[in-house]
Amino acid sequence: MNMMHVISIPYSLMKVNPLSWIQKVCQYKAKVACVKSRDMHWALVAHRDQRDINLSSLRMLIVADGANPWSISSCDAFLNVFQSKGLRQEVICPCASSPEALTVAIRRPTDDSNQPPGRGVLSMQGLTHGVIRVDSEEKLSVLTVQDVGTVMPGAIMCSVKPDGIPQLCRTDEIGELCVCALATGTSYYGLSGMTKNTFEVFPMTSSGAPISEYPFIRTGLLGFVGPAGLVFVVGKMDGLMVVSGRRHNADDIVATALAVEPMKFVYRGRIAVFSVNVLHDERIVIVAEQRPDSTEEDSFQWMSRVLQAIDSIHQVGVYCLALVPANTLPKTPLGGIHLSETKQLFLEGSLHPCNVLMCPHTCVTNLPKPRQKQPEIGPASVMVGNLVSGKRIAQASGRDLGQLEDNDQARKFLFLSEVLQWRAQTTPDHVLYTLLNSRGTIANSLTCSQLHKRAEKIAVMLMERGHLQDGDHVALVYPPGIDLIAAFYGCLYAGCVPITVRPPHPQNIATTLPTVKMIVEVSRSACLMTTQLICKLLRSREAAAAVDIRTWPPILDTDDLPKKRPSQIYKPSDPETLAYLDFSVSTTGMLAGVKMSHAATSAFCRSIKLQCELYPSREVAICLDPYCGLGFVLWCLCSVYSGHQSILIPPSELEINPALWLLAVSQYKVRDTFCSYSVMELCTKGLGLQTESLKARGLDLSRVRTCVVVAEERPRISLTQSFSKLFKDLGLHPRAVSTSFGCRVNLAICLQGTSGPDPTTVYVDMRALRHDRVRLVERGSPHSLPLMESGKILPGVRIIIANPETKGPLGDSHLGEIWVHSAHNASGYFTIYGDESLQSDHFSSRLSFGDTQTVWARTGYLGFLRRTELTDANGERHDALYVVGALDEAMELRGMRYHPIDIETSVIRAHKSVTECAVFTWTNLLVVVVELDGSEQEALDLVPLVTNVILEEHYLIVGVVVVVDIGVIPINSRGEKQRMHLRDGFLADQLDPIYVAYNM
Repeated sequence: MNMMHVISIPYSLMKVNPLSWIQKVCQYKAKVACVKSRDMHWALVAHRDQRDINLSSLRMLIVADGANPWSISSCDAFLNVFQSKGLRQEVICPCASSPEALTVAIRRPTDDSNQPPGRGVLSMQGLTHGVIRVDSEEKLSVLTVQDVGTVMPGAIMCSVKPDGIPQLCRTDEIGELCVCALATGTSYYGLSGMTKNTFEVFPMTSSGAPISEYPFIRTGLLGFVGPAGLVFVVGKMDGLMVVSGRRHNADDIVATALAVEPMKFVYRGRIAVFSVNVLHDERIVIVAEQRPDSTEEDSFQWMSRVLQAIDSIHQVGVYCLALVPANTLPKTPLGGIHLSETKQLFLEGSLHPCNVLMCPHTCVTNLPKPRQKQPEIGPASVMVGNLVSGKRIAQASGRDLGQLEDNDQARKFLFLSEVLQWRAQTTPDHVLYTLLNSRGTIANSLTCSQLHKRAEKIAVMLMERGHLQDGDHVALVYPPGIDLIAAFYGCLYAGCVPITVRPPHPQNIATTLPTVKMIVEVSRSACLMTTQLICKLLRSREAAAAVDIRTWPPILDTDDLPKKRPSQIYKPSDPETLAYLDFSVSTTGMLAGVKMSHAATSAFCRSIKLQCELYPSREVAICLDPYCGLGFVLWCLCSVYSGHQSILIPPSELEINPALWLLAVSQYKVRDTFCSYSVMELCTKGLGLQTESLKARGLDLSRVRTCVVVAEERPRISLTQSFSKLFKDLGLHPRAVSTSFGCRVNLAICLQGTSGPDPTTVYVDMRALRHDRVRLVERGSPHSLPLMESGKILPGVRIIIANPETKGPLGDSHLGEIWVHSAHNASGYFTIYGDESLQSDHFSSRLSFGDTQTVWARTGYLGFLRRTELTDANGERHDALYVVGALDEAMELRGMRYHPIDIETSVIRAHKSVTECAVFTWTNLLVVVVELDGSEQEALDLVPLVTNVILEEHYLIVGVVVVVDIGVIPINSRGEKQRMHLRDGFLADQLDPIYVAYNM
């Protein structure tokens, strides 16, 4: 238009030769050059070899990004070096522009070279509160800004408050600059709503009157109009972060980070600063590209210096500082960092940093106050008849055993050994047990008489070869199967007390054998019975490396039995004498053995028989480990008492053939089946994609009436629902799946059974639960937690909910400890140390007021009872028991009670690569261990996501995040996480983690 000669230098050429623009200025004696501060910076770095540079022809050196407050340093440095090459100070002309308003302001060259350009030294502290405070240059916490000249000819400029209605700022306030001019953009194409917000703004005075009839345009620049109409820009709207009510600019934070030994560790232009919303406030995140040659130690030193610098200059904490490998951040077309995409990658967990430092402890200051425990109210004001503070006392019971008339022949015998002899005489050929192998074919079976004869021979062996007296303890170390059952009844026939022990794993002797040895020693076993194969294993060289094999008690091999029968079968003198010991490792890593008397064992079998309606004509499929709790009772005892046929499926066989259990259930047309969570998980994960092919093979689950998960924990509702949904197409009725609940003091308190209403689910507020309160909410409400009823209370069992501290009874729908009174309670712990206080407290507690006569056993689990609208088998209204979690496992943090499973559920949802998670506390710090299913470069993505989700959902700050390989979190045979073992491994540095992040 005005015949100017324009020389354009492409970015790609600048990258190869940063001085090309200066060379062109000299060559053409150019009057005007339009550059960015980046070009000036590059020219400074590269100019040393150039001699013949002369910039005296320049009349205007326009700095296109003069609106960036940090361009002043490039301008000053450039002037400093090139003043000797003919560059005059007044030639440098910063300008401010924005995509919407185009050129907003530009400094024009003055004729008077003595008049210095406008500068402002502003207090950072003042800027965060949105006000202008002039400060001295000596301080570190100041921002020096240069003016970008005056408003364009014919334009009007004002500054308005950045948020809310566009109200004019006062003269000492920072606001968003708005212009009213002809040469600007007019709208966003196709975005009418955003256009109205940006291009049609009518600034108002404090009284609410518009200052002009013409619309203004928001420039997206933050600044103020200074003396003599000079415009100063201090930042951009899209880089504005409001943390705890104070404003911080991303560019300022970048500049501070780069001022910390910049060129050594990170690339100058490759740093992104943005904020993410966590727990109702913005949190600052810094992501920088790290140079390939910097070591991890160097990076951490740099990171901690950056944190200190930002804290002292800006008085703000950085939530997360992440370093990524060079050239991995998303770029804009011009080579800068794509901010919104970087933020998106960070939030999705796809940024793949190589170093992360999280500082939630220092910068999250808006957590709710820790809970103060209030003193309890006394009994007098609580108890009125059967009401506790206006509510019905939370107590419930199963059907009364005394009033149930059934043709139970086994009732006339006091001892299981007598029941077996009676069955061997009356129905000798009736099959009691069928053991399946991994192919689904029958590996072994036992009729009543076969079991009786085999037990007799084992009794002879114990008396003759073992020289055992009645009352001696015998450890049974067998794989799940028929031998274990025969050995158990052999012990009863000889008057010995059996203890079932899981055999050591041949591939993992070092970790599994010490547990076997410990149980054998703690139970004071006089002898150990096993198969020939395990006998060799216990004496092998590998075993000798793990334990002292010379101290084993005598080992009897039952593969080689004597031919003769015993002269007489032992009959106990008193039903209260010991029948067997049940040893189990709890989730907190405690080995606890409980004593089961003959009377309790018979009552237990009778209770299960009535609940599940078990008769000789019935078949029950059992896929459980037969070593402790209800699993052992179902595997070894119930068939002898009730006479039904048990189809035994060892869970280990499912590792070879995951469909084995369900195929057996279908093939034998089983109506009742029992499994563990680990079996259910194996089926859900292993058969998820095979339902069509299983259907084609004729798998039919429509006859299943009850499928019970045997557990000692809160029902895992997501797993049972996934299982039900997955196998619905194969005929499984969704109401068939339920759970049982047992613990050390009573091996089965609840079991769904055949009659009675379906299991109910309620939703409780997780925040109230932390305060030991139950607040029922609607499904889908925020912070809601689904709890499924743990089956029906067994016949002969009474339950009450008591306060674990005061031992007073609680009301309906109040959270407390579950106490149980029943004929099949265990009679106490079997310990060699005889810790009497625990014994009396756990097995014979009494309420502090109310019914103080009944003796209760304390389960150690928190839960609540709730009277429902449903009707149970007696025609009464049904009381549902909901188990919340073990008191031993619960973590006291910030005065509140947290259950690990709730935090773990949140973490597993946080990222697709987290397969399993376990949490525990260590010196008041919350430690989160996550198993990573993915490449190791994803490990550090998990650290911010785990920290965020726990802050958001649980109001807790994570102390340590440990990322480990799959299979590191130890899980017991019931599928429960062994969090205390994991904690020990963590403290002993044995986890071999991929990454450990200590949050500051």
